[in-house]
Amino acid sequence: MELARFLPYRLAVLSHAVSRSIAMIYSNRFDISIQEWRIIANLGEREPLSAREIGEHVDLDKVQMSRALGKLTDKRLVLRGIDSRDKRRASLRLSARGRAVYERIIPIALQREEQLLSVLSEEERSQLQQILDKLELKAALLRRETVD
Repeated sequence: MELARFLPYRLAVLSHAVSRSIAMIYSNRFDISIQEWRIIANLGEREPLSAREIGEHVDLDKVQMSRALGKLTDKRLVLRGIDSRDKRRASLRLSARGRAVYERIIPIALQREEQLLSVLSEEERSQLQQILDKLELKAALLRRETVD
């Protein structure tokens, strides 16, 4: 196998490089980690959510999720409540302070995304979105097949 041409390896390396380039900005300005940002971003888009619901969209194991949520609640960026539908589950939402951090990071993340995509034409950007959609769907199907 030629590792430099192995798609899963290349995607992992690219993902890590992109995440790190954005994380360097928000970790310095807002004192949050990549894991914490992923949770904030999910809550910023749709809240309230349980830790399990966030976990379905974020690549964090239970230990990482627990640590990141603990730090976010200690920093008073995320609030824990009781889920009104299921009293056994915690309902998570951004605090006003967490929402402010989210609103300040979004333009930074979008600017970094634009810088990254600037090497692609509009047609290439469209193709990239289509390819990513197909790969994500196939990966989800393969994951389900592995579980069954």
